Amino acid sequence: MRFALGYQQPDNGEPFPAIVADYRDAVGEVFFPWAGAPSGRAALGGASNWSAQQILEEDLVELRKMGVKLDLLFNANCYGARALSKSLDNETASIIEYLGELCGGPDIVTTTSLAIAHSVKKRFPNMEIRASVNMRLGTLQAMRYVSGLFDSFYLQRDLQRNLPYVRKVSEWCNANGKKLCLLANSGCLRFCPGQSFHDNLVAHDSEILEMNNLEDFNPHVCWKLYEKPENFVEILKATWIRPEDVALYEGLVDTMKLATRQHSHPRMVLGAYSKGHFSGSLLDILEPGFSRAFAPKYLDNASFPPDWAERQSACSSDCGICGYCDEVLTKVLKSH
Repeated sequence: MRFALGYQQPDNGEPFPAIVADYRDAVGEVFFPWAGAPSGRAALGGASNWSAQQILEEDLVELRKMGVKLDLLFNANCYGARALSKSLDNETASIIEYLGELCGGPDIVTTTSLAIAHSVKKRFPNMEIRASVNMRLGTLQAMRYVSGLFDSFYLQRDLQRNLPYVRKVSEWCNANGKKLCLLANSGCLRFCPGQSFHDNLVAHDSEILEMNNLEDFNPHVCWKLYEKPENFVEILKATWIRPEDVALYEGLVDTMKLATRQHSHPRMVLGAYSKGHFSGSLLDILEPGFSRAFAPKYLDNASFPPDWAERQSACSSDCGICGYCDEVLTKVLKSH
């Protein structure tokens, strides 16, 4: 399996390309935002890190020398009044052209915006355009509707544990000259009712930080949920794929994305998934991981039953009559 690793500038000062170099055989792509631009996570560099742009450019040059594919993100959930504007179109093209001069350009553009997908395909017809996981494309019907805009798709993560369904989507992609990708280590709730709200907040992060905001409201459904230990079982019903189960997707998926753009230890995440094994708390390799919410409890990855992936693949989602996840929780939830 080839992995797509999320770019960041680690707080410990370690150059990001050094992480990739140590696992070069496992990393096929690095996905990254443009400094200061809205994306699916907080803007790279924020408002005060003036060196972020320079470091990004230097790192991209090093990654290109390694032969790693570069995936430029325009995956914000909202571009506001600029969503259909010529200014956004020109800005997008300008960034791609600048990257072309800097490091040969991005190989892939991943976006949630149909307008950006249209513009990039028109201006750069040979570039791979990828539908972001934030689009939540879960059906072949949806993929067909936008197949003229996208060359590859992230499957809606809520459905990716269903292996027969992944196989069905993979067969359609192969038959239609498309690529299928998955996000392996998301800690987000399955079918989270707050995802659209949260994604819009992130897209407007810089504006929101300037406002006098509510102090008695938690906008994150997941963090609020895990305030109560009786809800811990919901983490097992989420969308993540354990490193030990990656092999089940060989031949079905072109690329597995590892969410590491905001993870405190991207090297650990990449190491776990490239080796197909992790000894420790599963929470530590997810993004978000919720270790703080579960403390002093943790999820012992080594204690998952051998039939975990098989049972999840056959899950009926009728939790009221099953109880399997509750049973597994008693085995994997441990105290430090």
